[in-house]
Amino acid sequence: MKVLFHINEVDRWPRVLTNINNFLRDIGTGKASILVLANGLGVLAYSLGKQDLIKEMENLHEQGVTFIACRNALNTYNISENKLPAFVTVVPAGITEIVQKQAQGYAYIKP
Repeated sequence: MKVLFHINEVDRWPRVLTNINNFLRDIGTGKASILVLANGLGVLAYSLGKQDLIKEMENLHEQGVTFIACRNALNTYNISENKLPAFVTVVPAGITEIVQKQAQGYAYIKP
């Protein structure tokens, strides 16, 4: 299975992380390629210093979940890439990444 979770609202992060945990609990770790793409206001969670969210993201990353940030959104909100947590990958444009992943067969989830 291949799943892309899309988040563009900072207040939706707890729901996204809960959905991913539920998904992993149901199918088991290592049985899916899971990507979380943040663009728009969603990228703010990577830099707000909310350690509970960052810790949960790190835990999920250790279970194989990939976290992605849109460079366009980072630039819009003046977030330096070198200030992001080490587990976050940056792509040039979130929308392009979404289209590419859907073309590769990823299920698109927007909680």
